[in-house]
Amino acid sequence: MLDPQKIRADFPALHQLVHGKPLVYLDNAATAQKPQIVIDTLSHFYERDNSNVHRGLHALSMRATDAYESARSRVAKFINAADPAEIIFTRGTTESINLVAASWGSANLKPGDVILLTEMEHHSNLVPWQLIAKRTGATLRYLPVIGADAEGGLDLTRLDSLLTPEVKLFAFTHVSNSLGVVNPAAELCAKARARGIITVVDGAQSIGHMPVDVRALDCDFYAFSGHKMAGVTGIGVLYGRRAMLDAMPPWQGGGGMISNVDFFESRWKPAPERFEAGTPNFADAVALGAACDYLDVLGREAIAQHDGALACLAFEKLSELPGIRLLGPRGARSGLVSFAFAEVHAHDIVTFADEDGVALRGGHHCNQPLMRKLGLTGTTRASFYVYNTAEEIDVLVASLRRTLKFFGAA
Repeated sequence: MLDPQKIRADFPALHQLVHGKPLVYLDNAATAQKPQIVIDTLSHFYERDNSNVHRGLHALSMRATDAYESARSRVAKFINAADPAEIIFTRGTTESINLVAASWGSANLKPGDVILLTEMEHHSNLVPWQLIAKRTGATLRYLPVIGADAEGGLDLTRLDSLLTPEVKLFAFTHVSNSLGVVNPAAELCAKARARGIITVVDGAQSIGHMPVDVRALDCDFYAFSGHKMAGVTGIGVLYGRRAMLDAMPPWQGGGGMISNVDFFESRWKPAPERFEAGTPNFADAVALGAACDYLDVLGREAIAQHDGALACLAFEKLSELPGIRLLGPRGARSGLVSFAFAEVHAHDIVTFADEDGVALRGGHHCNQPLMRKLGLTGTTRASFYVYNTAEEIDVLVASLRRTLKFFGAA
């Protein structure tokens, strides 16, 4: 089992007061705090090894190149990719999915084709497909959620009937950022693969919270962000099967991704260079490798158990509050809980919680279509990570009781 009190010592941002109260950071689904080893790794790189990568012949450039490519290998190991060349560094989940939509989608989709999504998708795994559908003439189709509060998760009984021959790509989230649902990604990928359908998995909410094995999932693409897994901002990853990447055209042009250029035509390098035009974010990639090391020392099975247990405890204690509406499954879930009160707006909940030193997230969480289906404008979300404790849930509940009393909703 994890010892969150011991782990907290690794995260300098947690040791501060907010409005005179100890910080209770419950906004981890938006971004996680950074351990000192990740901060130190980034600082050390800039202090000692900073230089552009791949084309320099001097010592600093060669050290920077080695560190950057070592980070690629480290990330490949972290998700059990077959080849480091299957790891493309991006700015984050959003850019990774846009890359697939723009490159694979432009080359392969046509009028009459269908892109299958789910009703619980984050805008990052929805808007790019809307854009490419308009450009190519493809259409969108959705796998629905079950229940007034989506407590049933995805309606998997509908999946077979939706995976028709017109479907060319199935994109879905591994873990819902609003519902806490952990989708059966391997099962979904297997059903799609049996029909020759390409799969794209949004791993933003799963990558730092549970073991991820892309070969076991048997997905074609897997996208995630470093800042949600204790890495720094501005770095993310697109995993793609090597055969898929080699068949895709580049989506941006510039230095580093070409093998030859003349005045009228260019030829491309293979993946991953083909998809990393210009100067890459090499320093943040090195820090991402350090985050992988840190999480593996803790153990991702242990992280999943810890986060899930806190979410279940929070769900249980929050359910005792008057007038609360809790979203998502009533049993096992990932490390977050979203809720709403009919008489108090989510932004008021978050503002009052901040006065008590509690950091929450209020709004539609980039899930506007899902919120509308559930008859909501937004929710409040508490999300947990390795450094959160059961005692912090008690602080959250006490803060919510104070808020409800103020608004006369207690």
